Amino acid sequence: MFLITFVQNLTLNRDQILSELQFKAIRSSGPGGQHANKVSSKVELCFALHTSNGITEREKKRIQLKLSSKLTKEGMLMLQCDESRSQHKNKQLIIKRFFTLLEKSLVVPKLRRKSKPTRSSIEKRLKGKKIASLKKLNRGTPEF
Repeated sequence: MFLITFVQNLTLNRDQILSELQFKAIRSSGPGGQHANKVSSKVELCFALHTSNGITEREKKRIQLKLSSKLTKEGMLMLQCDESRSQHKNKQLIIKRFFTLLEKSLVVPKLRRKSKPTRSSIEKRLKGKKIASLKKLNRGTPEF
């Protein structure tokens, strides 16, 4: 239920979050060519989590907890994309990847409830242990 409300909330604040994103074009790595040293097709996305107005404080805490390895010390989330030769295509890909990352980080896992084994499963396990012990007992040398 929380996921559904968040996705609806995210679509409402998506424009606000998009306006807070910062993009930087960088020269892409890899083998060169005639065009390689002239074009900056790699796109870097920077998002300041703490100063964002499109995300609530509760969501910020959850994102910080889940994405702590991807955040810088200042609380900036940085993503890069150089899959395509086009800067515009890379920008679209990185925005899509950013929003899926946000959605996944805000999913609350279902709580695990403890359960105990059924009586029949306990009896079945004990019966199997008894059979195994008798089998091993019969392997010994007989007493006369």
